[in-house]
Order: sequence, then structure tokens, then C-alpha cells
Amino acid sequence: MALNSQSQRPRVAVVGATGAVGEAMLAILMQRRFPASEVVALASARSAGQLLPFGDDKLLVQDLAEFDPAGVDIALFSAGGSISKQYAAPFAAAGAVVIDNSSAFRNDDDVPLVVSEVNPEAVRHRPRGIIANPNCSTMQMMVALKPVHDAAGIDRLNVATYQSVSGTGRQALEELGRQTAALLSFQDVDPQIYPVQIAFNVIPHGGEFTDNGYTTEEMKLVWESRKILGEPDLRVNATVVRVPVFYGHAEVVTVETRRKLPATEARELLAKAPGIEVVDEPADGGYPTPVTHASGRDPVYVGRIRDDLSHPNGLNLWIVADNIRKGAALNAIQLAELVLAESA
Repeated sequence: MALNSQSQRPRVAVVGATGAVGEAMLAILMQRRFPASEVVALASARSAGQLLPFGDDKLLVQDLAEFDPAGVDIALFSAGGSISKQYAAPFAAAGAVVIDNSSAFRNDDDVPLVVSEVNPEAVRHRPRGIIANPNCSTMQMMVALKPVHDAAGIDRLNVATYQSVSGTGRQALEELGRQTAALLSFQDVDPQIYPVQIAFNVIPHGGEFTDNGYTTEEMKLVWESRKILGEPDLRVNATVVRVPVFYGHAEVVTVETRRKLPATEARELLAKAPGIEVVDEPADGGYPTPVTHASGRDPVYVGRIRDDLSHPNGLNLWIVADNIRKGAALNAIQLAELVLAESA
């Protein structure tokens, strides 16, 4: 990558810096000591002028609509699909590598869809200057399934996700908090973000319903898994459930492989794979959960690894990760590190 910046350190812009993922991106840039010459925080005019913490300093939020992208080397987008569609191309045209967290470009053939531990080589093939981050639930599943696919080949996936409300955004976090407080005080609740009560409930609904009866969140698991693994005919059946958890997504995944991969072998493969921590002593409560393991942490956690009793080549996995951190912000920074390594 040829840097726009005068120094050999990239100038980085974070678009959507005031959102949950944007704030996590800023924190991870600092935690991983990303060698930026400057980090620019961008958001809507409504948020312009705010000061955001960045290590021991503060970043002044600038208005995206008024910002000149010239001189930006890497632009981390997390402001929603409509913003990405409007602004990603101008940033790329100005010389920035755009790493986009929305669904705007994930299905485009000329935009790579990349998980750092799964298909890192794909970042180099970006004719439009844009790299797409997968959906958070696809992200964690791909990290866990890559070793399985490499070892035995995957024919079919059956996945049920249990997704925290932070995946819907800050307003959903606030709604869960309000509803929980109200119900504990024996008061009625008035759902605003979700169609029905989320507190003390589970909702089999993520995204919008499509003509085939599946939701957009479910179809992302289908399309994105195929693209990331390079398996256009991969069979994927998905059900998305929203649960009353603040941070962290969990998934039950049943994998059908081309050759038998015993649970004992799968456990050994997963324990050696990058980005994964195996927590699999279930009799003693040794299984990962969003609260006890994933929230605020980087790894994808895998437990309940067992043979599928209903299929000769079946394998069952329980996969948990922080949807804001690994599911969005961390992978974006890891992709930026891969881009930066090209100029090393």
C-alpha cells in the first residue's frame, strides 16, 4: 500500500466514531498500538464537536459531510449501509483503503469479504479500494469453522444464533435496560425498537423478513459463509434469535463434513487455531457464555464439542464471541494491519 501520508505511518479515519463499534475501534487502535500518524474521528453533524477518549488524549469529532478525505490512508467505516454507499467510494477515490463494517458491499463480486483468521489473503484483491467486514454472527462462526473445513470439508451447516441486543444498536441496549427495570417494578413495557418485549424474552426475528420466510440476518449467514469459504454451493440453514443479553452472541452450529471428523480431533484442531479459545469441560460449568467469557474480550470461544448422534459425519459446536469487539471492531483493525503489512 502506498501511503497518502508524508510519513510511513498511515493516517486513519474512523467513520461513525460515536457509535458502539466506532468507540470500540478507537479503543482497539490504542490497545494494539496501531502505528497511525493521526486518527480522525468522523460522524454526523449532530455529533460534530464532541470529544471522544483516545488513550490519554481526546479526539474532536468532525462532520463527515464536510471532511476532505484527501490524505487518509485507511478509513474504517461503521456508520450504516446508507452512509457507506454515499461516502466509501469518495474515500477510496482519494486513495484510502476503506474497511467497511456495513452490509453495503458484502455481496459485491469485486469487494473482498474477509475474516482475518480465515481468508487474509483476500485483502489484496480490492479493485474498488474497499474491503468488507462480515456480519458479526458470520464472523465468529467462520473463525471456528475454518479449521474444520480445512481438515474435513464442510457440506452443510445448520445454525441457530442467540444474538445480544447490542447487535441492533445503542437504542436496543437502552430498551433492554428500561424494560428490565420496568418489569422488576411490576410496570408495563412499551416496545419501541423490537416488535415485542425483549426483556425476559427471546425473539425469533433478526433483520427484516424476506419473501422466502427467512430474515435478512439469516440470509447473511447463508451468503457470507459461502463467499468467505469459497464454497458457492455450501448448504446453510439459519435461524436468528434475539435474546435479552447486552453484549455477546452465541451460536449452536451443526456441521456436516465430507469425511468424518470426530469430536476429539476437532477439539485438538480448534485448540491450535488462531483466534480461538476452547472451553469444553461442560460437566463442571466449563462452557463459554457471553457474560463469563466473551464480553469485552478478543477470542472466539468454542465449547460443547461433540459428535452429532443423528448424522455419521455430523459435529456439534457452541460458539460465543463479543459481537461488538471481534464481531466488528477488532476484525476491522486486524484487516487494517494486514493492509499496512503490504507496505512493510
